[in-house]
Amino acid sequence: MTDVLATGPVDRSAEIARLKELLDTFAERLAEADLRDQVRSLIPVFHELRSLGCGLLPESSGSARERIIAYLRRYPMTLIEGDELLVISGIGEWARRVRELRVQYGWWIYTGVTLRELAEENPEAAADLVERLGVPIARVRPDHYLLISTEQDRDAAHRWNLLNGIRKQSMGVRAKILAYLRANVGTPVTLEELRYLAGDRSEWARRVRELRTEDGWPIFTRMQGRSDLPVGSYVLDEDKQAPEHDRQIPDDVRVEVLERDGFACRQCGWTREQLRPEDPRKFLELHHLEHHKDGGANTAGNLVTLCNVHHDQVHAGRLIAPTPSPS
Repeated sequence: MTDVLATGPVDRSAEIARLKELLDTFAERLAEADLRDQVRSLIPVFHELRSLGCGLLPESSGSARERIIAYLRRYPMTLIEGDELLVISGIGEWARRVRELRVQYGWWIYTGVTLRELAEENPEAAADLVERLGVPIARVRPDHYLLISTEQDRDAAHRWNLLNGIRKQSMGVRAKILAYLRANVGTPVTLEELRYLAGDRSEWARRVRELRTEDGWPIFTRMQGRSDLPVGSYVLDEDKQAPEHDRQIPDDVRVEVLERDGFACRQCGWTREQLRPEDPRKFLELHHLEHHKDGGANTAGNLVTLCNVHHDQVHAGRLIAPTPSPS
């Protein structure tokens, strides 16, 4: 795709003069009785407007798809109206080009429909979006578009092919989402992918939450302590369910413990910034100092952050759990 270029103002006076001339001609035709003659006099106006809109970007010699992404990249994390994309693309099928950018070319573009559904099913995530957008969810319309990242996701086309295969399988939305996340362990996936997987039904956000809180799958977002993740993305940290007694830790308690312990293992100090392919430490877990089966509570004072390696060692009896860091 063409990079976004900086450019100075371009003289459009000739085009504007031509447009004014065409509008004057149309005004003269309004006095005439023949409707078709009036309509036909507007055709060159439409063509001139389209040319003017397409020429607003230095990438105007490219395709409509390139103009759309160039425009969105100038305004990341900003709600863009569909009519803006109509003007800048110069074509009526601009919505199809947006979908191609998302599915075939790996640009993280969210629709207003998906953002509204997220707000209905996951108020916490919606609050995070509101803070970053500076716009209340109530003002988000279906014809709004939001570019989450200015970096292209070059693996997206492969994931969408995989997504289509899972989507066609005869199983419930929850099972489809889990199958897709397990096929992309450690890789963030977008809201739009999950919404499409759910058959464009609004229940996708609720099903993700159920997989995390009821079934114990380590699915994380920015709101669950993964500040490194893009806004509105989900990642399955490990292809492994948490023990049943660990599944009821409230999200606010989980975040409190992670923040208190500095997002680091209390035994070795490992953080996600140290993640390496050859290192068996892959993620952080919360350990109950007084085991849940013995009456231990899901409270910050009874939980400590450990990497997966040292958590396994504690449960195997080869290591005594360290104390929490001072508050």
